[in-house]
Amino acid sequence: MSTTEIPSEVTGRVWKIVLDPGAKVDEGDPILILESMKMEIPVEAPCKGIVTEICVAEGDAIVEDQIIAILEN
Repeated sequence: MSTTEIPSEVTGRVWKIVLDPGAKVDEGDPILILESMKMEIPVEAPCKGIVTEICVAEGDAIVEDQIIAILEN
């Protein structure tokens, strides 16, 4: 099995975590929602897999390219 690291595309805050580790996802499923400049930005699974780790918590400040989740595919 391989893993896929999901980076943030923006600097902002983690507004809501939608899925917990162990959840199965299809490509395009939302994993968490970021808030940046008063906009809600969903972070979607880039491929089918299983969420193995959420690397942030709700309310965390994040920066662009920070790894925020890891999938096993």
